[in-house]
Amino acid sequence: QVQLVEFGGGLVQAGGSLRLSCVASGRTLSRYIMGWFRQAPGKEREFVAHIDWSGGSTAYADSVKGRFTISRDNAKNTAYLQMNTLKPEDTAVYYCAAGTRWGKPYEYWGQGTQVTVSS
Repeated sequence: QVQLVEFGGGLVQAGGSLRLSCVASGRTLSRYIMGWFRQAPGKEREFVAHIDWSGGSTAYADSVKGRFTISRDNAKNTAYLQMNTLKPEDTAVYYCAAGTRWGKPYEYWGQGTQVTVSS
């Protein structure tokens, strides 16, 4: 079993940037597909981005395409979400998740980190 902890959330002005990190422990990150999700107040959790085991394939929600970049460093057991040109509508709790099968529900989740974008 893998444990995930997110870091890097905070308060930023619109147009600014943040980088979220997701550190894995318990098992090597290279065993897992990694995803980022977010949940805004009063809304359902939504997909943001995901990356395959090696980092060779990524996908993004339309709302963040061109602004966010997902990456991973398996040697550091860490996945990242670089968020640029942030908008107030990006305000949410961001969660990282790990899964073993592409296209299937993620099996492991972090506790989340708050991102707040002020206008």
